Amino acid sequence: YGQGDALAGVRINLEFISANPTGPLHLGHTRWAAVGDALGRVLSAAGADVTREFYINDRGNQMDLFGASVEAAALGNTIPEDGYQGAYILDLAKEVVTANSEIINLPEGVRHEAFREAAYAVQLKDQQRVLDTFGTHFDVWFSERSLHQQGAVEHGLEKLRKEGHVFEEEGAIWLRTTDFGDDKDRVLTKSDGSLTYFSSDTAYYINKRERGFDICIYMLGADHHGYVGRLKAIAACAGDNPDYNIHVLIGQLVKIMEGGEEVKLSKRAGTIITLEELVEKVGVDAARYTLIRYPVDTPMVMDIDVLKRNTNENPVYYVQYAHARIAAVLRNAADLHISVDVKDFDSAQLTHDRENELLGVLAQFPRVVATAAELRQPHRVARYLEELAGTYHGFYADCRVLPMGDENPSSLHTARLLLCASTKQVIANGLALLGVSAPERM
Repeated sequence: YGQGDALAGVRINLEFISANPTGPLHLGHTRWAAVGDALGRVLSAAGADVTREFYINDRGNQMDLFGASVEAAALGNTIPEDGYQGAYILDLAKEVVTANSEIINLPEGVRHEAFREAAYAVQLKDQQRVLDTFGTHFDVWFSERSLHQQGAVEHGLEKLRKEGHVFEEEGAIWLRTTDFGDDKDRVLTKSDGSLTYFSSDTAYYINKRERGFDICIYMLGADHHGYVGRLKAIAACAGDNPDYNIHVLIGQLVKIMEGGEEVKLSKRAGTIITLEELVEKVGVDAARYTLIRYPVDTPMVMDIDVLKRNTNENPVYYVQYAHARIAAVLRNAADLHISVDVKDFDSAQLTHDRENELLGVLAQFPRVVATAAELRQPHRVARYLEELAGTYHGFYADCRVLPMGDENPSSLHTARLLLCASTKQVIANGLALLGVSAPERM
């Protein structure tokens, strides 16, 4: 219940997080780790064929700095001033040397590359482990290097050239993105022959489309506002419809409060708090639910103290408690041998205003899911679940579900129990779309 076919037959590439493999996933990635995964589930529920993709930024100067930082730590040297700091670099150095003790004896140039590649492999595996624990799984891990190794950049340039939007000026090769609303034209190849990051962006978009995706969704961080226009211009320059084939979402910043103060630093990473540290503080369910329940285009504050409380002011507890409460009611009904078989349901028994109100909210669920998919806004599912939980609690307070004392079970009890069971199912379905568990007991 809640699934539809509005996007049936549509292939969607959903790219999110796409962090550098140079450190732990931090708070800046955490919002997309939850929201991106939930959006994938919502789009699938609307009938789309969704591929979740992580673009690994494994090319460029940051990789060399990362390798040099781990190498310096392993050799007992000072980490470069512009290198990567934090206890995790020392941990990586130890792990790399433990796996290959001969690495420190390699000739300098070879050693640097060996450290970079070994540390990259370990760090990427750690990111995958953390995301797996968080319940976020990717179908494709796409290496930026592979674009260049497979000739995709040259292929993309040729395609854009055929579309008539490539020009040369002052020895550089440009894409005339201003034809499609970008604030300036973009350089693809510099006058010295080196490629720009933008050339990777264009090649990657064309690669996605040639892999058969109808819609490419990019979920980017708050510092990427300037990318919206240029990515849409890439689609237009490639001959696509930028209003259909590409969709760019920008996620605003997350602030964490604990004990009335903002939590900024990570003990392990030496920078912003990590995804793993957040989960250690509040658990997977509370972290995911809270990150998803706000529109991504607004900054949000997570209060750790609230998320640890088993009270109604903690939204995830409020919704999960409604599910567990209904599970307890249904167990009691089973002990009393009261039928909850649909064939015994008599809708004429449900005449109370609270019953009709609950039925009305339950009927909204498919529309809520469809709208969340259409607008790329999974927070609508979370807000709906909170409304449903509140409506159920009101129904339960005013409508006696189980017989009192020596009272015999009646068709009214069965009808109300089936209404409870339906509510439990919808809450479970909604929580599943958010990647949050639906506990039977709390």
